[in-house]
Amino acid sequence: MEVYVSIGRRKASVARVRMTPGDGKIVVNGEEGLLNYFKRETLKMDIEQPLVLTDNMDKFDFTVRVDGGGLSGQAGAVRLGIARALLAYSEDYRKLLRQGGFVTRDPREKERRKYGLAKARKRYQFSKR
Repeated sequence: MEVYVSIGRRKASVARVRMTPGDGKIVVNGEEGLLNYFKRETLKMDIEQPLVLTDNMDKFDFTVRVDGGGLSGQAGAVRLGIARALLAYSEDYRKLLRQGGFVTRDPREKERRKYGLAKARKRYQFSKR
């Protein structure tokens, strides 16, 4: 049995994805079914986009271990991990996935907080007196 392993990252989240031939089951952190872990239909659709685009919805099973960040960042990490696993399976998907924007890692990270400010750019309220 062939196993394809990949890693996806987004914001502060890291997803380790294992893809095996199967019938479309996705297990995230021990929870079977995407909605059991991610709770929102939009995140489920976001994660499934590379599979729908390459027409592989019920050809592979995925076991995902994801940690760090929030649900949105984790969903992005899982999506990238799935796309990379599909590329490991077949390079023929590269053009399709590239056009869909699933191969590129989103580089946006949280900006660091600066001293003297409330957050990264937010200032404390100015008081004249």
